[in-house]
Amino acid sequence: MTQEKVPIAVFVSGRGRTLRNLQTSIDAGALPAKIVLVVGSRACPATSWAVEHGIATEIAPRMSGAEVEQLIQAHGVAWIVLAGYLKRLAIPVSMHGRVVNIHPGLLPKFGGRGMYGDRVHQAVIEAGETESGCTVHLVDDVYDHGEIIEQARCEVMADDTTEALAARVFALECELYPRVLAELFLQATAQ
Repeated sequence: MTQEKVPIAVFVSGRGRTLRNLQTSIDAGALPAKIVLVVGSRACPATSWAVEHGIATEIAPRMSGAEVEQLIQAHGVAWIVLAGYLKRLAIPVSMHGRVVNIHPGLLPKFGGRGMYGDRVHQAVIEAGETESGCTVHLVDDVYDHGEIIEQARCEVMADDTTEALAARVFALECELYPRVLAELFLQATAQ
């Protein structure tokens, strides 16, 4: 018996690497989901990719909880997946516990407002950390604060550049995020 595909909305702000990785995992049968909506905090390569692939796409720099609720209801969204989304998201009550993010660091370290992408990797290097990684967590009303679901780790090399560390962490993200999402969706359908 095949698992039903979970309708998800992916919220983006940038290049769309995580969005494309999720779609690759869906296409490979590893992630039982269907991206039914992409929401961009701005027009960006990720939203352009979504439009090119026939996915309903909205550009919304700011949204109230009611506006998010209206969008997810209109598109039949079961989960919201953040993929490099840089805005604070107002989470409707109906979606509590069903909004997930991946952060390019080992939370609770190197999280919070303004800590994203290369800023995180540079801060890790400057702090002299010996390991870094990524964190999948539930989203609440505070940046990078919600319940941690799982982390993946890698070594920080003595001669690391921001770009080198970012590449290793992103490789971890590409495996961790789809796998954890698949597990969450399976648990939710089993309840």
